[in-house]
Amino acid sequence: MASRTVLLLSGGGGSEHEVSLVSVQYIKKCLEDLPGINLIMVEVAKDGSWLQDTGKKVLLDAGATLRTFGDLNGNGIKIDYAVPCFHGYPGETGDIQALFEMMKLPYLGCNSETSKMCFNKVTTKLWAEALGVPSTPFVFLSSLNEASLQTAINFQNKHGDVVIKASSQGSSVGCYLVEKGTDPLQTIEKAFNLSPYVLIEKRMKPREIEVSVYEFDGKLQVSYPGEIICPSNFYSYEEKYSTKSETKTETKAQNLTRQQLSEISDYATRLYHGLKLRHLSRIDFFLDDGVIYLNEINTFPGLTPISMFPKMMEANGHSFKHFLGQQIGK
Repeated sequence: MASRTVLLLSGGGGSEHEVSLVSVQYIKKCLEDLPGINLIMVEVAKDGSWLQDTGKKVLLDAGATLRTFGDLNGNGIKIDYAVPCFHGYPGETGDIQALFEMMKLPYLGCNSETSKMCFNKVTTKLWAEALGVPSTPFVFLSSLNEASLQTAINFQNKHGDVVIKASSQGSSVGCYLVEKGTDPLQTIEKAFNLSPYVLIEKRMKPREIEVSVYEFDGKLQVSYPGEIICPSNFYSYEEKYSTKSETKTETKAQNLTRQQLSEISDYATRLYHGLKLRHLSRIDFFLDDGVIYLNEINTFPGLTPISMFPKMMEANGHSFKHFLGQQIGK
């Protein structure tokens, strides 16, 4: 691979800022092990400023040249490729991709439109239905008024325990369990404070199954499913990242039938092509009473030491380092 200058971005200032800073260390190590990579690391701070690991405040100009802030006429660093390691805003939301697209700067991951569609949990559900992929029973609210509150109560009366989710937050952020008979109003208000739409789902007590879906050697790869085993059957943000978490992960889920394996692979492939995913994603499913349901799509999955995406990729016979090398070398 010819020498390339790669901009590795992390942070973002959103609700998953700190998780991004953990994931970026894994990517950094992989990139440092690849030949011909001139690596430039920048953290997008919580105030929106861009800070190079040298301590300099920088910006990326319209020509995809990284410059010291306030010195637009000085010698900058021309960027050949960008890796946006953000969980949530501004990466999975599509914002940073739109910037790269305006600059015609190649980058890793889904395009801006796909990122935005998949980050919105309501949009993901609607697309899944259109593509023939089963989804958990749900309703969504676009405003908080008497009519929408009644919709929520009617849904709760029908299904019992429900999960209320802010539509455009990370997979476990703004996600609340509301038990049967509990007034959902305060929780709905809390979710609306985080997103313009609110998703309400029937609470499932399923097995949580997920796959790594990515491109390798020019072919789409769907890994063997892994499993999240959560004793509480509610995989909250705290449960996911707490040092006291009792949740376990299995790189290869046990006791799946051939039919279930076939359906998971088929649904993941349909979603990847139908939503025009690109390069990499983690697609999460529920298995409840023998039926596979889509849970969510992560367009830039976690790459922390506990993250499933790289583990499932490796179990599928491919290394993340070589995956990165292929994408950057195109």
